[in-house]
Amino acid sequence: MSTLTVKFTGQQAISYRNQQRLVTALGYAAMVCVLIIVGVPLFWILITSFKARPDIYTQPAVYWPHSWHPENYKEATTTLPFATFLRNSVIITGVISLVKFVLGVLSAYGLVFLRFPGKNLLFLAIIAALMVPNQITVISNYALVAQLGWRNTLQGIIVPLCGVSFGTFLMRNHFLSLPSEVIEAARMDGANWWRLLTRVVLPMSGPTMVAFAVVTLVNEWNEYLWPFLMADDSRVATLPVGLTLLQNTENPSVTNWGPVMAGTLLTMLPILIVFLVLQRHMIKGLTSGAVKG
Repeated sequence: MSTLTVKFTGQQAISYRNQQRLVTALGYAAMVCVLIIVGVPLFWILITSFKARPDIYTQPAVYWPHSWHPENYKEATTTLPFATFLRNSVIITGVISLVKFVLGVLSAYGLVFLRFPGKNLLFLAIIAALMVPNQITVISNYALVAQLGWRNTLQGIIVPLCGVSFGTFLMRNHFLSLPSEVIEAARMDGANWWRLLTRVVLPMSGPTMVAFAVVTLVNEWNEYLWPFLMADDSRVATLPVGLTLLQNTENPSVTNWGPVMAGTLLTMLPILIVFLVLQRHMIKGLTSGAVKG
């Protein structure tokens, strides 16, 4: 090997190492930016939840309370019926998530493994529904729910939120990525549609189902606009709506943000625990669901 070739190869190796260092540095810089964007607001919420009112309205801002005020948590849970808000959130989130999960799995199974005319057009309609923001249908849904007499009821909140376009799209893409040999072998063994679904398809779809369930739980737990429009009082209000009511318990221009931030943390905590416990399965499921369209 000539000296020129060795020199050229060495320059390539140095250039490659420099590129790798640059990519690594940019990756760490991006992670730091994300940590700042996400972490600073969460830190501010946590610290404010332990501040007394004088520390909250001090200028310049106080980033560490002069005295800790844990009574904010007691005020957040006693000023308004926090337990009622929590119960309503659990019921609404649980029912909607269960309905969406079942409908999403069954509709995706039908689109992939059943033969019927217009299947592709139906899937295109589902894709189109994904592109329509929920806010666009608020007026029509509100008019329909009012005509049915469901205002200020749990069913009035639950039924319009049971659309399942995302879940159908996610589960369909995952079902398409399953090994066709396994599916055909099960059919040759005489498996009907129910046995194929429960004994073959679902056991191979665990991470994607977890991802679907977690995304649905998070979205429904944090849903604000529709429950706010439907709830006339605290009887059916959810936790996000309850935070608004808590904010307005006094003069809105001088809101006591300590209890509001304490209530915000208590609202975030259940779904945050669920997300942290299942995040690995969720990431794996989302990536596997996006492999094949």
